[in-house]
Amino acid sequence: MKFQEIDLFGNSTDPQTRRIVLKRIEARFKTEIIREDAPDWVSKRFTEARQVFEMFQDLRLEAKEHFITLHLDGKNRIVCFDRVSVGSLNQSIVVPRDLFKTACMVSAAALILMHNHPTGDPSPSREDLDITKRIKECGDLLGIRVLDHIIIGDSYLSFAERGLI
Repeated sequence: MKFQEIDLFGNSTDPQTRRIVLKRIEARFKTEIIREDAPDWVSKRFTEARQVFEMFQDLRLEAKEHFITLHLDGKNRIVCFDRVSVGSLNQSIVVPRDLFKTACMVSAAALILMHNHPTGDPSPSREDLDITKRIKECGDLLGIRVLDHIIIGDSYLSFAERGLI
């Protein structure tokens, strides 16, 4: 199953658009709007990796590697879903600058990193460990917590549960 990308107001987004923004920020005050037909994960509070895996397990069916960030508010509710990169069978390019640009734009308090391994094996590669470390260091500098990095395959691997983050 592919993720259908629609904006908050029910309009189809351009295929080049890679995020669903769940908050609209206006000049003088913040307005939050949640549609009745919004995806299941809108406003859901995430407290453990299993919840993320159950919500996004269809990502394991993708033939290419997708790197996604979930931008969370102070109560760990998703405010933005950002597909940072779509790569090849076994890698995707992730640039922390691009990842944090979106996080700053939506005033994210925290991030959950997530990507799939099309092979089904959720074991982290050396590159997975390195990019997670770099993103966490960037988040520490910006004051945006990186709560977890979850690799989705036939099962899932949580960096937080394994003490890798």
